[in-house]
Amino acid sequence: MPRNVTVGLDGSSESRAAAEWAAREAKLRGLSLRLVHVWEPVPEHMAQAPLLGAETQQHWSERIPREAAEGLRLRHPGVDVTVDQISGRPGEVLTRVAQDAELLVLGSRGLSGLGGFLVGSVGQEVVAHAEVPLVLVRAGEQAADEHTMDPAGIPSAATGFRPVVLGLDTDSPDDTVIAFAFEEAARRVAPLRVVQAWNLPPYFAYGLTVDPEFNAVLGKQEAAALAGVLHGWKEKYPSVEVVEESGWGSPAVQLVDASRGASLVVVGRRIRRSPLGAHIGPVTHAVLHHSAAPVAVIAHD
Repeated sequence: MPRNVTVGLDGSSESRAAAEWAAREAKLRGLSLRLVHVWEPVPEHMAQAPLLGAETQQHWSERIPREAAEGLRLRHPGVDVTVDQISGRPGEVLTRVAQDAELLVLGSRGLSGLGGFLVGSVGQEVVAHAEVPLVLVRAGEQAADEHTMDPAGIPSAATGFRPVVLGLDTDSPDDTVIAFAFEEAARRVAPLRVVQAWNLPPYFAYGLTVDPEFNAVLGKQEAAALAGVLHGWKEKYPSVEVVEESGWGSPAVQLVDASRGASLVVVGRRIRRSPLGAHIGPVTHAVLHHSAAPVAVIAHD
C-alpha cells in the first residue's frame, strides 16, 4: 500500500477535527488520506433488537465514512481520499493499520475551560503501541488555530504558521524525534521552538542553599549542551528558524505553556516491547492531556 496519512474516524467531533487536520497534513506532504472507520460487532442478542439490527448497523457504519470522505474531498481539493471499514477492537485495529501509514492521526476530546486533551482508552492504547508517528488532535481544532493572527488581530488560515514546538532532552536526544520536528517546521515554513528543561542536582533537595552563581553557570552549561545538539541540524535545515529555550523547571509544564502559541508540539516516546510497565513516559503523558495544540508522539528506540 502506498504511504499515506491515516486517520481514525468514528463520527465524533474529535475524529472529524482529526480528519480535517490529517487532510491538511496530507496536502503538505503530497500524500493520500486514508480514513479508517472501525466498528465493533454488536453482540448477537443486541443485534436482534429493532434499533440495533444488522441493517441499521451496516447503514451507519457505511454512512459515516462515506459522508466524511465526500466532505473532505470538497474542502481539500487535490487530496486523494480513500475509505476502509474494518471490524474489530479499535485500539488493536488502529495500531495494526498504522504500520502502513507515514503518519497516524487520532482525535481527543478537549478539556473545557483551559483547553487541552482528554485522551481516552483507545487513544492511550494506540499511543503506547504504535511505532509510527502519531498525532492527536483535540475536538474543535481549526486551521486558523495553527496560524498567527492577521494584521487586524483576527484568526486566519491565510497567515503564517505558528511555531512548531519540540521537547528535547539533551541527555538522550533522538534523531528520529528531532528530524520529525525539523521536517514539520520546514513544511510549514514556521519557526522551530526547541524547549529544554533542566533541574538542579539532587543534593540541592537536602536543604543546601542554592548558590545563584552556580545556578547561572549550570544554566549556561545546559544552554550550551542544547546548542551543541542542534548545531548539525541547523546546518542541515538552514531555512528553518530555530529558537532555543533552556530553562529550569518541569519539562511538562514548560511544554504545555509553549503549546499555547504553537501549531504543533512534538515529543518522543521510547519503544518498550515488554507487556509490563508503562509505555508512555510521564512528560509525554502530561503533554498529551494538557496541550493546547495538536501533539505529535514519535516512537523511538
